[in-house]
Amino acid sequence: MTQTISHYINGQIIEDTARTQNVFNPSTGEVSAQVALASQQTVEQAIAAAEAAFPAWRNTPPAKRARIMFRYKELLEQNRDKICRLIGSEHGKIVHDAAGELQRGIENVEFACGAPNALKGEYSKNVGPDIDSWSDFQPLGVVAGITPFNFPAMVPLWMFPLAIVCGNTFVLKPSERDPSTPLFLAQLLKEAGLPDGVLNVVNGDKEAVDTLLTDSRVQAVSFVGSTPIARYIYATATANGKRCQAMGGAKNHAIVMPDADLDNVVNSLLGAAFGSSGERCMALSVAVAVGDEIADKMVAGIKEGMKTMKVGAFSDESNHFGPLITAEHKAKVEGYIESAKNQGATIVVDGRNPEVPQEFAGGFYMGGTLIDHVTPEMTSYQEEIFGPVLQVVRVKTMQEAMQLINNHIYGNGTCIYTRDGEAARYFADNIPVGMVGINIPLPVPVAYHSFGGWKQSAFGDLGTYGPDGVRFYTRRKTVTQRWPTSEVREGAVFSMPTLG
Repeated sequence: MTQTISHYINGQIIEDTARTQNVFNPSTGEVSAQVALASQQTVEQAIAAAEAAFPAWRNTPPAKRARIMFRYKELLEQNRDKICRLIGSEHGKIVHDAAGELQRGIENVEFACGAPNALKGEYSKNVGPDIDSWSDFQPLGVVAGITPFNFPAMVPLWMFPLAIVCGNTFVLKPSERDPSTPLFLAQLLKEAGLPDGVLNVVNGDKEAVDTLLTDSRVQAVSFVGSTPIARYIYATATANGKRCQAMGGAKNHAIVMPDADLDNVVNSLLGAAFGSSGERCMALSVAVAVGDEIADKMVAGIKEGMKTMKVGAFSDESNHFGPLITAEHKAKVEGYIESAKNQGATIVVDGRNPEVPQEFAGGFYMGGTLIDHVTPEMTSYQEEIFGPVLQVVRVKTMQEAMQLINNHIYGNGTCIYTRDGEAARYFADNIPVGMVGINIPLPVPVAYHSFGGWKQSAFGDLGTYGPDGVRFYTRRKTVTQRWPTSEVREGAVFSMPTLG
């Protein structure tokens, strides 16, 4: 009998199987499970559990919250192999790539362990005659996270550990494509000592999302996904009086200058463009070569390097990347390749219909694809492909390359390859993109900084995790006090108070 993946509410698995959806193993194309799609009533049950748990959790000292996270970090490390297999079996990510994803998530748990320091307030004595003033950072209440399929461990770990150590309670709505990993993460946190109701997981679709966005008990929503959905999430959440941080799509450009270390460029682009089948919001999907000479050498080097790339099942660690998430997404990526060809681009390497072992013939595989002579008006350039496709745009100057990036609707990540420090500094200072790399292909900030794009790659004033995450999941309260003393006696004062 096919397993049904349900919900985790108030420390218990809750059945709600009136509506279900198939979960696939992308490596084989076979249905591996059914996931229950939560009704509005089930989501409201999770919100109620979080609301009930909030008063006690809010008053739990930050040091005690942090100790739970320390134990949680240990459990994540002890269960690393199981978590990586869960990621691979439902997402298709190769085990070594899944291990990197999990490690990045664990680093956010490590940051959350520093809650007592992160939540320290500010204090000023004698701001006026015998008047003291201080501020502290208080939790919001019930907060929610809506996470994507491409990082079923890392992105949830961007959100709920920090929200929870800040004193909030949490409702997580993970992707219904690969729900097993987030559910297991929640169960491990209970094993670490988290009280029931502080973290709840509901699987579902738009009905579950809309319930979280409109329920007045939910104070804030974090989201990572595509730009059209991010825009909807942000507009709906804020219209209902909630805080919202919504990370959207990307079209990440790498400028390759004539003086770049070509071997480094080729190796970097192979991994950054094709790793995880390109299903990363920080994937480098466009290489902008400054001059035909470096472009020709770069394309030749990448083409040669692609000959050794292996696409296949998640369980074989000799593979470089695995399948796409669904057959529908594979068809969408193939459509972008065909449109680029039809609009005049050159398909240098066509990754459609790669060879895989017979037992995996039903999987959703696509090999790496390299497309040259791409121009800005092409559909495949304008839109996020989210697949193992690297496009090459040729320009004559660095300013022309930067103008391409300036003109694009997305501003998530970018990088430049150069030996010229002046060019690198100018690029970093002037490019309107949230995360910038200098000879670094995937400039994803470490856990004690914050992640966030610009333009239509992000909606909201604060990035996710790190210092921005602490500010997002807390609100500042300022207290000003004076205790009556024999020396201080005032009559009625009708003018504006000052420091005098």
